[in-house]
Amino acid sequence: MNPLARYQPPKNSNRPCPDLATISERELSAFFNAVTQSFGSEQAELSAEDWLHELIEIEGLPASTREWRSITAKASTQLASRVRVNASSLPSCLSTEPQIA
Repeated sequence: MNPLARYQPPKNSNRPCPDLATISERELSAFFNAVTQSFGSEQAELSAEDWLHELIEIEGLPASTREWRSITAKASTQLASRVRVNASSLPSCLSTEPQIA
């Protein structure tokens, strides 16, 4: 899978339903790219592993976009538990530390 490639639906597809591999690749790719942009490549790699572990944990393959998004939501929860916002990295208007004038 190329995480930087955007999903392009096939032009000559007569199948009524998208291929499950395509749906999963598109979902994981979008999640990976979003985490990379927001938290960096190290967190993106860890989050992709979390996503794959969530996929392995379920019985059978998801049949709908909603079920694939559930996997992404669970992996996002694990990301949130790993990432801690450093108060010094926040803009002063958002910092919880007292400001010295």
